Amino acid sequence: MKALLCKQYGSPESLVLDEVPTPSISNKQVLISIKACGVNFPDTLIIQGKYQFKPAFPFSPGGELAGIVKAVGEEVSHLKIGDSVFAMPGWGGFAEEIAVDANRVFRMPAGMDYTVAASLMYTYGTSYHALKNRAQLQAGETLLVLGAAGGVGLAAVNLGKIMGAKVIAAASSDEKLALCKAYGADECINYQTQDLREALKNLPQSSGVDVVYDPVGGAFTESALRSLNWKGRHLVVGFAAGQIPSIALNLALLKGCSIMGVFWGAFVEKEPKANFQNIQELFDFYQRGILKPHIQKTYALSEASQALYDLSERRAMGKLVILP
Repeated sequence: MKALLCKQYGSPESLVLDEVPTPSISNKQVLISIKACGVNFPDTLIIQGKYQFKPAFPFSPGGELAGIVKAVGEEVSHLKIGDSVFAMPGWGGFAEEIAVDANRVFRMPAGMDYTVAASLMYTYGTSYHALKNRAQLQAGETLLVLGAAGGVGLAAVNLGKIMGAKVIAAASSDEKLALCKAYGADECINYQTQDLREALKNLPQSSGVDVVYDPVGGAFTESALRSLNWKGRHLVVGFAAGQIPSIALNLALLKGCSIMGVFWGAFVEKEPKANFQNIQELFDFYQRGILKPHIQKTYALSEASQALYDLSERRAMGKLVILP
């Protein structure tokens, strides 16, 4: 089978498309023929050795995928050969086949295609955990989403509206903000041409911000934090800007606000029942037609390096997907 391999840490251009043996499975694993694999920001970090997990070389990036079960380990009872599934292995998805621990594999709901199934969990799973479990976002509150046209950002815009919040989308271009508007954003701020703090103050009927969803970091974090209302919540999701900000903690003291870390991968491991409940609710939103992943572009496996490059250069709006 073919796989895109990381043989040493580097840029997307350093990855090698190679022929490798079909993986064998243990008693607690399944073998999946991959039909689609989502491209996510952690994929750009893991190939540089900058992510929380560091697989042994050689490995393939690709942490969320969808496909068909080809073989089942002896101790696996909830899956069978021929099942359409999605899986969250963490890495290994930029390939034609993969062996995955069965507890990371779930049946796809009826009517969902493989491209959507491979686009849902990292972005919507992260954003729903952030807004529901961490911030406990309430209907009528105001949510500010930074990097709002990216994968997790657009999911947060979509989910914020589903949860009844007023959503302010902040992004780096008018084109990106137009997409956010189509996903229900009530107000939009272009932080390349506007000062974020001043723009928030000058919004019509502005009453401050209750929750900040921040996958960007860098210089925007402090401006967003300063805009929080009393008892506001600032969600630390990631650092797409490349800089981890340093925050003066007197800001948290003066505002009575909370700075909350969001690590969805750890949540999946430590609170599997709560995560499974979230997945079921996301599926319900999808089947009701109110949750709509935006898939900007698909790539062949031979083009996967370009997909990673496009994501790292922040060209993506919504999701990019590899179709092996």
